[in-house]
Amino acid sequence: MLVLLVWLLPVLEAVKVSPLIEKVSDHKDFKKLLRTRTNVLVVYTKTATSGDSHLKLLSDVAQTVKGQGTIAWVNCGDSEGRKLCKKVKVDPSSKRGGAELLHYKDGTFHTEYNRPATFKSMVAFLKDPSGPPLWEENPEAKDIVHIETEKDFRKLLKKEERPVLLMFYAPWCGVCKRMQPIFQQAATETKGKYVLAGMNVHPAEFDGLKQEYNVKGYPTFCYFEKGKFLYHYENYGATAKDMADWMKNPQPTQPKTPEVPWTETDSPVFHLTDESFDSFLEEHPAALVMFYAPWCGHCKKMKPEYDEAAEILNKGADSPGVLAAVDSTVHKAVGERFKISGFPTVKYFEKGEDKYTLPHLRSKDKIIEFMHNPQAPPPPEQSWEDKPSSISHLGSEDFREALKKKKHALVMFYAPWCPHCKNAVPHFTTAAELFKEDRKIVYAAVDCTKGQNHELCKQEGVEGYPTFNHYNYGKFVEKYNGDRGVSGLAAEMTENVMNYGHQADKSWM
Repeated sequence: MLVLLVWLLPVLEAVKVSPLIEKVSDHKDFKKLLRTRTNVLVVYTKTATSGDSHLKLLSDVAQTVKGQGTIAWVNCGDSEGRKLCKKVKVDPSSKRGGAELLHYKDGTFHTEYNRPATFKSMVAFLKDPSGPPLWEENPEAKDIVHIETEKDFRKLLKKEERPVLLMFYAPWCGVCKRMQPIFQQAATETKGKYVLAGMNVHPAEFDGLKQEYNVKGYPTFCYFEKGKFLYHYENYGATAKDMADWMKNPQPTQPKTPEVPWTETDSPVFHLTDESFDSFLEEHPAALVMFYAPWCGHCKKMKPEYDEAAEILNKGADSPGVLAAVDSTVHKAVGERFKISGFPTVKYFEKGEDKYTLPHLRSKDKIIEFMHNPQAPPPPEQSWEDKPSSISHLGSEDFREALKKKKHALVMFYAPWCPHCKNAVPHFTTAAELFKEDRKIVYAAVDCTKGQNHELCKQEGVEGYPTFNHYNYGKFVEKYNGDRGVSGLAAEMTENVMNYGHQADKSWM
């Protein structure tokens, strides 16, 4: 379970608080609350002198999330509450409206609540604090009809005279997130003529609906006219104009021509099986073997190059060696034997011995050049984490604890393959060096591709790489979108340090 700490607008002490909202003012009680209930919404208010509408909203939310979450209230205006607020370093009076929303997970700070203060958004957040915001919270999705229930869905089809293009989606789906802005734009451009609607059908309650409309993956687009389903729309690389043009003249998707397996083409490559692999290597003392999967994009890109190289090497009388391939999705025993974990994997065998793994061989010329002069591949580039620096490399297991100890932390969320990240690394590392003597400051980095870090990055609102977040004692302050050079990354730290009243070394300026 999760703990959500929310500073909301002031509430009247005189108003009868719902029994589901717990009043907390003692620090020990507060710690016990976080220890025993891990999904708690705590309302911290500047005073107890505001309207009762907010308490009513929270009472309704508490009723709906009962059993999944708890809502508590701390009034920072009374003497005991003031001590507690000071102890947990919360000052709602510094916030607009005298309120602040914070979320704690498993007893520690997780993120600031910055979604709309509405019943639906708060319930959705409490039910899945790590999940993405509701689509309808995006102001650019105002022209989308957002459907919540099957009843609303049936009602739309029954009453709507205009054609309807409906997107069945799941909130976590990457392709859905990529297509939502396109769908939004198409809705705005066709407003009045067509209805574009969205419906999250991931919950199990919609299993019947998914079966009815053949929803086997996300997103699935269904086109309706006068309540009748006509076609699926399957152009997942579409632009908003493509969608609008298709709706003017909707047509069923043409069935795709099935891809001919590589083994059944005129490929000059020797295609091996679990049974033929060892005897082939006995007959060919020098062999390059490509382990592949038919669905793999990088494999598809490499196949023509590999075929062209094989046309020369496999047919030449004085060839230095031969090229072979194994479909590892069919012939699994060989792949398991050589611990193949990614595709394509290219290995060089000499007299049956697994000599080299060659991740850099992808083009015809490089393959032929290697076979004429087999050499060990260059050593892999040292990872950022392995290089000595003043950067603190964090992961899901130590992120929260480490940041809670630092007054100022600038965190770079990255992926090792990302070109923009690679460009930013030396500048971020140099900026960290400038502040390395200040124990209250840390420049930290999280590799979002490693282990469980992808969940952490999702929770911290990372949607692209690199993402820079500034934290104050583990509490999210702001995203940094400025200059990624040394001066910009150092100035960002200095500005936040000055805002929080802590004098940092500014000799670099």
